[in-house]
Amino acid sequence: MFLSDVQLYRMGFKSIGDNVLISDKVSLYNTSHISIGNNVRIDDFSILSAGEDGIDLGNNVHIACYCSLIGKAKISIGNYTGVSAKCSIYSSSDDYSGNWLSNPTVPDEFKNVFHSPVILEDNILVGCGSVILPGVNIGVGSSVAALSLVNKNIPEFCLYGGVPAKFIREQSRELLQQRKKYEKCI
Repeated sequence: MFLSDVQLYRMGFKSIGDNVLISDKVSLYNTSHISIGNNVRIDDFSILSAGEDGIDLGNNVHIACYCSLIGKAKISIGNYTGVSAKCSIYSSSDDYSGNWLSNPTVPDEFKNVFHSPVILEDNILVGCGSVILPGVNIGVGSSVAALSLVNKNIPEFCLYGGVPAKFIREQSRELLQQRKKYEKCI
């Protein structure tokens, strides 16, 4: 079941568009730092935990079930972008060197957390089970294959996949024509 427009309004989003479908099983934190465009759907058991810099979802965005968008730095998801099931997008990460303590139960002075924005530009598709780490920018029209670890930027119109994600091939630009046709209909 999706939340009603009244329920969404009462949640105190920074901004929220029209035709927004958010499951009543989604967990949302710091909604005053979350902006949602038009025609957005967020499915069951996903978590959006906005930090100080917020989470921005463009128009025609789908966040599938069991996804997490978490971190202090900005997470920006562009128009016509789909994030498949069980994906995780982090704009913050603990230091794994062994030199510092970690997790939110420890005061900041004993941790070395890295924060950096994550930007998924327009027309991106992220395959299920993928992880996107802080500081990554994925260019227009690119895709991430299922079960990939994205720790570096991906240029526009490319398919990347693997652990860590590597270039597989160039993507077609035909989707731009499909987008123009769609936008003429709305």
